[in-house]
Amino acid sequence: MAQDDLINIDSMLSHAGDFGRHQCILMFLFSVINVLSAFHYFGQIFISIVPEHKCRMSTKEDPRFIAAEQCSYTIFHEDIYQKIPCSEDWDYNNSYGYVSIVQELDWVCDESWRPALGQSVFFIGSVIGSLFLGILADSIGRLHVLVASNLLAFFGNITTLITTNTTIFAMCRFLAGCATDANFVMMYIIVMEYIRPSMRTFGLNLCIGVFYCFACMVIPWVAVWLQNWESLLLAIAIPHLSVLSFYFIVPESAQWLISKGRTEEAIDCFKRIARVNGKKLSDKHFEGLTRYCCQHINARKKHQSFLSLLKTPKLRRKTLILIFKSMVMTLCYDAISRNIDNVGYSPFLVFTITSATILPACLCILAVQDRIGRKALASGSLLMSGIFTACSGIVQVFIETPHPTLIVVLAIIARLAVTVAYNSGAQYAVELIPTVVRAQGVSIIHVTGYAATFFSPQILYLARFWKPSPEVILGVLLVLGAGACLFLPETLNRTLPVTLQDGEEFGEDENVFDFACCRAPTESTTQLTRDQIHTNYM
Repeated sequence: MAQDDLINIDSMLSHAGDFGRHQCILMFLFSVINVLSAFHYFGQIFISIVPEHKCRMSTKEDPRFIAAEQCSYTIFHEDIYQKIPCSEDWDYNNSYGYVSIVQELDWVCDESWRPALGQSVFFIGSVIGSLFLGILADSIGRLHVLVASNLLAFFGNITTLITTNTTIFAMCRFLAGCATDANFVMMYIIVMEYIRPSMRTFGLNLCIGVFYCFACMVIPWVAVWLQNWESLLLAIAIPHLSVLSFYFIVPESAQWLISKGRTEEAIDCFKRIARVNGKKLSDKHFEGLTRYCCQHINARKKHQSFLSLLKTPKLRRKTLILIFKSMVMTLCYDAISRNIDNVGYSPFLVFTITSATILPACLCILAVQDRIGRKALASGSLLMSGIFTACSGIVQVFIETPHPTLIVVLAIIARLAVTVAYNSGAQYAVELIPTVVRAQGVSIIHVTGYAATFFSPQILYLARFWKPSPEVILGVLLVLGAGACLFLPETLNRTLPVTLQDGEEFGEDENVFDFACCRAPTESTTQLTRDQIHTNYM
């Protein structure tokens, strides 16, 4: 069979139109998914935001009353000032009149562990959901899981409205958490597959940078406009139903259909794309794709398992460093994003300002990643975030009441840097894991990062015992993550590992401070860029 008669998926896409009307529609729908995902993920911050509060006590209730604090009040009794724990009734100074579930159910002081528990359970759900829905996507398809996960987000948020106690709240947040990640990643995979390779990095990062950033900045003010957590949950939940319409617009992943031997259905997807883009496909194109699929499916080799990465010492070291990096990066990204209380400004305003760093972070990645290299960007951004986060904690240690502007500026820089690390982290992992176990390896590294976010609310909760503790802990973790990245090899301008033996030997000739920006490329390369990632990740 002549090789010229074969048409691979990217070639078929170019014939059907790889950046036309259909791709614009897909990018618009991906932008919608960005908004829905941001509201779903960060909306929970405002559901259970803790307003300023103090004991409701006066001289009418107790003639001995002197002053009220958050969780106690002072009385003067028998010539002695005594602090009495506040057991019920608080006065709330809620920002802009917004009422959260914390205020409604008085989950403060001795009950303040309840909202933290609910958020931790949300992340347990996200880990289990990512694993289960990821496996399900390989069985029933990306599009079905995209719709199912968004419906799961709808039900999880709607059922939270019936919350009357901690148990129900935790169960509902677990259900909502199960949708997290799959409700975004499945659309990311589908859109990336159907866009011209040279436009994938730019197009997808533009959608994420603009619309995810916009959604994050808008969430606080939607909450303020709606005035209470029940209305906010409805505003978060109901738009997820719009994803049902994707069945009529979004094609199933052609990569997945072909991997299942359903070539005719993949051809139907390309026919639909060609029709929308005003292109014509001939029988020759369909025959070429069919022959290509038959040849490559029949030649497909059995993949190694993830455990193969742990069998050899050098590859095991790299894998464990990637897992640690993912855990630090994801945990700190989430915690820094959530750390908006007790800053001195309204948490709604602080979250909006810090969320504005998402777009500059995406632009920074586009501008410098292919110039300074993966290792320098990963280590440098984590170190920068760690330094500024730790500085915020140090300031609070030595200055009893630091100026709020100083704390906010430090938080903005820390979040900008950790967002750069977070948004660029997946590509580094994909490039380092050998091709034969890439899908499994990247998935497990990704899920372990999500698992670490279970501790995010707990770390922030420690501020109730020592205010600078979250910043100090996060700063130390980020610096350790930056140091760990130095022991990873550079992948820019390098031939990437395909077999396990390639992975074992990859980068072993480098030293700790060997950065791509400090040396010229000396070898021909077959660099895996984001344009190629999807064929290995799916």
